[in-house]
Amino acid sequence: MPSSRVLVIGLLLGAFAFGWLQWREFSRQRLAESSSPVINKLPIAFANRTFDPAAPPTEMPPLARGESAECDSNFLSNASVRGEPRQTEATQATLTVTQVRMTLQLTITIWVPRGVTPRVIEHEDGHRQISEYYYRTADKLAERIAAAYIGKQVEITGTDLNAASSTMLQQLATEITNQYDRELDAERAQLLYDDLTDHSRNEVAVKDAVATALRDVGTASTERATNPGN
Repeated sequence: MPSSRVLVIGLLLGAFAFGWLQWREFSRQRLAESSSPVINKLPIAFANRTFDPAAPPTEMPPLARGESAECDSNFLSNASVRGEPRQTEATQATLTVTQVRMTLQLTITIWVPRGVTPRVIEHEDGHRQISEYYYRTADKLAERIAAAYIGKQVEITGTDLNAASSTMLQQLATEITNQYDRELDAERAQLLYDDLTDHSRNEVAVKDAVATALRDVGTASTERATNPGN
């Protein structure tokens, strides 16, 4: 083979190899740039409401048995997931998650009847403090959960791979929000707080009950994470 042809082939192969390396590096950089989830943590929306016990408003959640007031806390989350499909067969593709965005919010409404005692108001405010405590680090929790999905690959099938990709991305977004709700788990501390205070009917100080509930639930959570089999 003439040396000039060998040289041309060598140059083409070198150019191809260089181009492939450049493409791989570009893909790696692109994934790295999108490897950090975007978490939008909104301010707490708080409201104090009074009501007539004989005719509570329709938007007020029903009171639990034995309660005259309540603190209604809602941890809201919305996730959106982006991904890139790579077709492997006519009806199959590998979908790679490239970005996760989450919006978080906490809404708190304290409902108290007209003429309620200061002790009851103080008790419901303790519930507010517990909710706000958990929301303080909710963005860190959401970031950890969402980060685990970056780079995740799932196989999709169907005659319409674009539709299958959209369905899978929505499913992953639902998984993320469900995991966030499950791991946040402020309800256990709220229930323990009510047990400690007997729903404001005993003399336990609200400040002490809040601190004890947060400490004991936090300790139990740490022990479960350290010893999942127990």
